[in-house]
Amino acid sequence: MTLVDFSVLALRSAIASGSLTSEALVQESLARIKRLNPVVNAFSQVYEEQALEEARACDREAAEGRFRGPLHGIPMGVKDLFFTAGRLCQRGSTAYKDFAPKATAPIVQRMVDAGSIMIGKTTTTEMGWSGSGNSEFYGPTRNPWNPDLTSGGSSSGSAAALAARMVPFTLGSDGGGSVRIPAAFCGVFAMKASLGRVPAWPWSATEMLSHAGPMSLSARDSALLFNIVKGPDPRDHQSLPDDGADYTETHLPKSLRIGFAPSLFGFDVAPEIGRVVRDAVDVLAAALAVDIRPVSPGWSDPIGIFETLWVAGRGVAYGAQSDLSKFGSGFRGLVEASAQYDLAAYLAAVKARAEFAGSIHALFEDVDLLLLPTVPVEPFAADREAPEGFVSPSQVLAWTGWTPFTYPFNLSGNPAASLPCGLTANGLPVGLQVVGRRHADALVMAFCQQAENHIFNNKIPPLAVAGGKAGWGTPSNPTAEITSWNSTGEHF
Repeated sequence: MTLVDFSVLALRSAIASGSLTSEALVQESLARIKRLNPVVNAFSQVYEEQALEEARACDREAAEGRFRGPLHGIPMGVKDLFFTAGRLCQRGSTAYKDFAPKATAPIVQRMVDAGSIMIGKTTTTEMGWSGSGNSEFYGPTRNPWNPDLTSGGSSSGSAAALAARMVPFTLGSDGGGSVRIPAAFCGVFAMKASLGRVPAWPWSATEMLSHAGPMSLSARDSALLFNIVKGPDPRDHQSLPDDGADYTETHLPKSLRIGFAPSLFGFDVAPEIGRVVRDAVDVLAAALAVDIRPVSPGWSDPIGIFETLWVAGRGVAYGAQSDLSKFGSGFRGLVEASAQYDLAAYLAAVKARAEFAGSIHALFEDVDLLLLPTVPVEPFAADREAPEGFVSPSQVLAWTGWTPFTYPFNLSGNPAASLPCGLTANGLPVGLQVVGRRHADALVMAFCQQAENHIFNNKIPPLAVAGGKAGWGTPSNPTAEITSWNSTGEHF
């Protein structure tokens, strides 16, 4: 097995043919986690013994010609916001450090039913509140392309673990960009599907923004994974009927209309981000023989709408707790800020969200896909919430100031993917965001699979090739300090 082949599709074929055992694959993942996690801080819990036992069981079944499903024996990392029965779900918070739910989230269960082996939990910002990779509980999650820099968040560890080739795929969630931001910073693929395409459970105070989905090294891998996890679940009242589409299908309509927005809301895009994205768009226009025309949506920045829903929602869910001292300073500040909103302000934001979403849907009367940068800035220091010197328009959510291209599509519910499209002069990945009309998830995925044939092929962080460097990244919180390797599910 080579690093280039460390993908779901390649591993699936190798296990099916008998040229690779699940035990060998899991051992490889565990070895890479053990070597690289002290650098990257992507995993908060690892289930070594349990994962190896499951792998051996998968190998016995395969030897008898029995396969659990399309992910038979392939390990995965699960963001530590997803419930898994009987295992810690710490949510990046001291307040939940001992919490173990009794039920498993639908997305996790569907992957397990398809044969995947959960190898551990990946780091996240506290309750998924921030778009950076900084955590007072786990310590900062670092970018495999440069460990001085942030992975992005809040699916921090899920993206960093992929980029470092610790696991073939991971699970993440996205309420304002939380799979797309770290995917762009770490050079991996992630799609936030249409709202409800993948069931999200348990209930979230920002359910109208919240999405769940897989993250992977390629759109082709994610196409298979989305085929497995999409479809309704009775616990999520927003979940959509299965669209019946095969997301591995790559056919594109001949009359495809594509718009390209170099920026939104007049935001200044970092020159290197702009250059890489424009070059990628030019390559795709020629390689796919499609017409990509510039568009300038006349939308107003909905940052106020988003923040009202995001902050006030957290206040409803957590503000009634008498003791907020167990929450980190960032999340605690968010909960405390929720007191400034009343019911009238919240309902006004709900109404404004509907109007803004309508303006996005109107654009897709004229185009089938919209291309734009995923994030307009390069990764910044790992222990920061925003680039140094950046002045955010928000007093509470600094991260929304530098992520103006992701949260709009949470407000509208459109499918939006981040596709690696090149490297800056600093050797850092850039994400091309591909947005489709609501419920056109299969089209977004088909375009991304076609596009990845022509941009950013097989680029791997030097760290993932060379291995870890001792001494990098001691977590700031002693409770998250890496002290030993164990299989109990506690911090290691």
